[in-house]
Amino acid sequence: MSDTQTTVNTLYTAMPEALYSSLKHVRLLVCDVDGVFSDGRIYLGNAGEELKAFHTRDGYGVKALVNSGVAVAVITGRRSAIVENRMKALNVAHIVQGEENKSDALAELMTRLSLKPEHVAVVGDDMPDTGMYPHASIKIAVKDAHPAVAQQANWITTLPGGFGAVREICDTLLQANDKLHGIQGASV
Repeated sequence: MSDTQTTVNTLYTAMPEALYSSLKHVRLLVCDVDGVFSDGRIYLGNAGEELKAFHTRDGYGVKALVNSGVAVAVITGRRSAIVENRMKALNVAHIVQGEENKSDALAELMTRLSLKPEHVAVVGDDMPDTGMYPHASIKIAVKDAHPAVAQQANWITTLPGGFGAVREICDTLLQANDKLHGIQGASV
């Protein structure tokens, strides 16, 4: 960031004013799951059961964002009942699982919702997520994203995936739209 670039202070960090202003146009936040909502680790038990950990603060942020009128979608390459149940509990309207071509999945979703790139923010942590970046004006990488993903992002969170990165994004979107302090609800 150059010394002459104007910034805006968010709850988490200073952000270029142009990027912050563009957050006011976002109508859809698209997230990967593993490495974004979770820390990317998958716990497997002896009986084949799979476990993932989700942060309750991320859950509250998603519910607050949805209640403010911004839709949330997840597009993930893996298929998991855990993800389905968690996202439904958060009122996530668009759940796309088992999709290796995330670019096509997002393009189809944007067509169905009549959205342009300036209406879309995408957050990812690893290379499969970068296929979605050309479809969005806001390209977000979590703090601990793969370096090649971070290089393509125009926003890198201050928090890592699974540890509040999604909440940081939701709070910042709410703050940019003057709705941060007007949302009420239970943490989940």
